[in-house]
Amino acid sequence: MLLDYQKEDRVAIFTLNRPDALNAISRELYEELSAALIDFRDDDELLVGIITGAGNRAFSVGADIEGFLPLMKQSREQPWQEPPTIMRGMELTKPMIAAINGAALGGGLELALACDLRIASEKAIFGFPEVTLGIIPGWGGTQRLPRVITQAKASEMLLTGKPIGAGEAYRIGLINSVVPPGEVLVSAKKMARALCQPAPLAVRAAKQAIIQALNTPLAEGLAFEKSLNDFLTTTKDFDEGRNAHLEKRKPDFRMR
Repeated sequence: MLLDYQKEDRVAIFTLNRPDALNAISRELYEELSAALIDFRDDDELLVGIITGAGNRAFSVGADIEGFLPLMKQSREQPWQEPPTIMRGMELTKPMIAAINGAALGGGLELALACDLRIASEKAIFGFPEVTLGIIPGWGGTQRLPRVITQAKASEMLLTGKPIGAGEAYRIGLINSVVPPGEVLVSAKKMARALCQPAPLAVRAAKQAIIQALNTPLAEGLAFEKSLNDFLTTTKDFDEGRNAHLEKRKPDFRMR
């Protein structure tokens, strides 16, 4: 298996498992990732997902140049259809964390950008070298990067193809935190456990509202936010959260 998919309590861990190839994304790995993400999406027992790479050199250096890039050219007119992932084709309301243990380049950075939170090793590097290959990022890089950092810095990274280090990535808001290399997955699991504590329905609604805010005018976003909150007030989890607060106890959310 090119993807190691594990379930730890209520957290799913997706590990790109091609360390000798710097976790480059082949067609087979892409398809395995899609299938695992669908399973995660549909499993009500799982609340948070973590994506990382095997080894300590790379999160992922992107699409496999020898195998996947020719396929991209061929598939313009041939029947292979790219399966849905969080990069394109899949709407996922559960929170996703990228545990970036090394280089995140090209499609690897696009995969990290498709996550909600990003924790990186001090040794991680980030970049979009696609223009040096005669293409542009094709899994959402040109669309997500300017939504995460400033347009000026996004343009610099996308147009020059030059990578940046973890310190600079943190400074410009590309990642949430920088940790020692051996603590990346540990820190991601700690964050995942924290995300499992609030009401799951509320966490998912908050993610939906954030996505909506990036794609609609303020007035529409405010209306969408209100509709989500109005729905949440009808749930039993809202009653449980309120009662637990008043009774000074830990809430028992049931996703109802």
